Amino acid sequence: MENKSRQRKNKIESARNAVGYDLESLRKMRYSKGKGKIGRDAFEMIEKVNGIVCKVVEKEENVYFDMALTMLEEIIRHNEKNEPTVMIVPVGPTQQYPLLAEMVNRLHVSLKQVYFFNMDEYLVTPQQAISPEDPMSFHGRMQREFYDLVDPALVMPKEQRAFPEPGKEAEYDRRIAALGGVDLCLGGLGINGHVAFNEAAEAADPITAQEFAQLGTRVLPITRETQTINAYGYQRGDLRGMPQWCITVGMKQILASRKIYLALNRPWQHGPLKHALYAPEQAQLPATLLRRNAHVTYCMTKEIAEGLF
Repeated sequence: MENKSRQRKNKIESARNAVGYDLESLRKMRYSKGKGKIGRDAFEMIEKVNGIVCKVVEKEENVYFDMALTMLEEIIRHNEKNEPTVMIVPVGPTQQYPLLAEMVNRLHVSLKQVYFFNMDEYLVTPQQAISPEDPMSFHGRMQREFYDLVDPALVMPKEQRAFPEPGKEAEYDRRIAALGGVDLCLGGLGINGHVAFNEAAEAADPITAQEFAQLGTRVLPITRETQTINAYGYQRGDLRGMPQWCITVGMKQILASRKIYLALNRPWQHGPLKHALYAPEQAQLPATLLRRNAHVTYCMTKEIAEGLF
């Protein structure tokens, strides 16, 4: 066991050297727990709020590096046990994927037992997914920003790269369950506190937090708030060009994950994060439900964290 632990640490240390993002500062006390200063540069502090770990890093690039390294650690841990690794993964952010691909390639880490379940996708209509050739397509972005970058000898088979599809929602949930559930769910945080495309309930909606927590994979309309912020972030403000429908993995599958890791990379995420951490649990702020999981981590920049703790 000691040799295996040493080998794992050596691989992870090599991964830190594989990508050129403030590596010296990222090395400092990577595994430290609890409140307090950790390093002068990359890692500023770790706080715990309502049971949720909040990791604060110097800048946006450090968020992506930490996210990629977190994914790599999970894969290595399961590979050493000859076990599959099951992850729910996002498009938003995506900057972690080229980093992860480089780490995988340089360290020759096999993804043959890794299953990626993408958490959502845009739809043209409630019955039809957006074309993979569309710049907004999550299928297309995953292919360009990750799968095409991984050594073909290491990448997982196409059958292990899953997306939710209209008309096959229950099948998606069953497939996740058949693999024993999700080891690590990764994602971001939406303007109205949504996780994946589990859009916030309206104030007048009678749905309870418990009912919302039980929602599975489904098709739903995208709220005006989400369309607006996504048009600003990805479409140069072209609100009329934004898809109005989506399919998303359910809060049930997210909350049942053994670990949850959300990466925050936009200054405006300060607001939804503040409410996610401190507001009462409610369907109108889906991220407040994450407190039901005992192993949740937010990784954010100093700018986002300012004034939260």
